Parts: sequence; structure tokens; C-alpha cells
Amino acid sequence: MTFLPQHPSEGTERERPSLVVARAARLLAAAGIESPRAEAELLGAYVLEVPRGRLALADGFTPAQRERLDALVARRVTREPLQHLTGVAGFRHLELAVGPGVFVPRPETELLAGWGVAQGRRHAAPLVVDLCSGSGAIALAVAQELPAARVVAVERSPAALDWLRRNAAARAAAGDTPIEVVAADVTAPDLLADLVGRVDVLLCNPPYVPRSMAVPPEVAGHDPDEAVFGGGDGLDVIRPVVARAAELLRPGGALGIEHDDTHGAAVPGLLAADGRYAHVEEHRDLAGRPRFATASRRADGQHADAAPAWQTGSS
Repeated sequence: MTFLPQHPSEGTERERPSLVVARAARLLAAAGIESPRAEAELLGAYVLEVPRGRLALADGFTPAQRERLDALVARRVTREPLQHLTGVAGFRHLELAVGPGVFVPRPETELLAGWGVAQGRRHAAPLVVDLCSGSGAIALAVAQELPAARVVAVERSPAALDWLRRNAAARAAAGDTPIEVVAADVTAPDLLADLVGRVDVLLCNPPYVPRSMAVPPEVAGHDPDEAVFGGGDGLDVIRPVVARAAELLRPGGALGIEHDDTHGAAVPGLLAADGRYAHVEEHRDLAGRPRFATASRRADGQHADAAPAWQTGSS
């Protein structure tokens, strides 16, 4: 049966976008989708191949287009991610290809990327490293916004690497500065050995959800487990990254690590306890939740005898 009902008198005439989108939104709302109207508009615009802002001005839906939208709405009702349906995820000024096998970048991670861009602007030609790169969201945003930067993206998963390389090639073809893709495990003690002491900015959005925590169905059934869960306490990847980053960063180099909002002071505490970092801060997302921690490599390049204090920040 047709998921979105057609009027018997419609025939082959086009139906107004407002009516089709309204029906789709009602079905998405009934299924518990958080932003049903916005998602209905995005799916409608995707089917009609128009920008969302011009949806109301578009020609109406043909029966074939309504049938296609029916199928997409039916899949979304089962909590398949919207980004898997459209094949793209927006991130800062980019549209990235995503799908099964790669973590869909989240809006909150744009804050970490923006912080990294701001740090990179302090240098004429910064060396920026993105660990756990996934789709390449952070690395490619930095490369677009800092054309003079050398950006190195590190990812372990073969499936994610396919998406990363695809996005990297697309952005290079669009004229952005090409990035370097490295297939490696970010927990390896010899990670990026040729860059020790040279990195200006190191960013990381690792798997960090504690294994015992429940996650939304869009995550549980679709994002790769290895990109979501970070062991029992969510810190299995963060701990070695904190240690290795201290080796990779030049004196004064900047580090930013996203973490779970349940970690509270845990990640700033790890940075402070390491002894090789200064200016440790916690940053909150737009909802006021702890979202990422930052620090700088001690300017003298040494290891402090006592862990430096850190203060909670909000920027």
C-alpha cells in the first residue's frame, strides 16, 4: 500500500509540495522523529532536487516522486538516519558523503572543528592532525577554511577510509587544499612517528560512549560500534591519544578532544595529570553540556612535576 495516500482524483497531475510535506511530517511525528517538519522538508527537497529553501516554489510532486518520498519516509520511520537516506551530511561549510560503515558527523563536533580552525589561524602554514577522522569532517573543514594548512587525517576502519578518501577526493576536485590520508590505529605508540614534535594543532573526535550506555536507534543500528563506543568508561581511545598527542605536538601546540557529556572532569583531568600540558579547559556545547577539552603542550616542552590546574571554560 502507498505510504503517503494519494487523492483518487489526482491522476498524473502534480501535487503541491506543502500538502505532500505536511503528510510526511505527520507520519514522522507519529514515529517519534524529533524534528519531523524539518526532516520532511529535507526529504521532499531531496526528491525534487531543489534546495530546501526553494521547496515551496518548486513544481509539485508527480506520482513517481510521491512514491519515492513514500519509500524514504517509510525507511526514516524505522529510524534509518536521515543522512543515509540522502547520502550526505552537512558539516560547517561542507556537504560530505556518508552511509553504512562510517560515523555520521554531528553538529556539536563543528564546535571542535571551529576551535581548531581558530588555533590554526595563529600560524602562517599550520600542520594540523585529525585523529579518528571517519568521514573526514574535521580534517576537510580545516583544509577548506585554512588553505595554507597541511592537514593529515588518520583513520583505522577500512570502511570509513573508503568514505574518507571519497570525500577527500571530492573536496580536492572542488578546489580545496588536498589532505593527506593515513591508515593507522590512533592508539599505536608509534603513531605518525615522522611528525613527532612538529604538529601545531591536533584534533580528535574518538569513540567515547561508555559501553553500558544506551544510544538512539539511529546510532545503535547504523553507526559503526567501533566509532561510537570507547570501552567500559568511554576513555579507552582517549587515554592513549592524550599520551601520544604530547609527543606529536610542538611546544605550545594545541590539542582538542571531544568526549561524552557524562565524562565531566575526566578528560580535563587526564590532560592535567599527564604533566605535559598547560591551559587545560573544558568547553560546552550549545545545550550547555561538557563537549570537548583543550590544552596546549607546555611551552618549555618539559614534563611538569605537578599536574597543572585547569578551569572550566565555555567557549
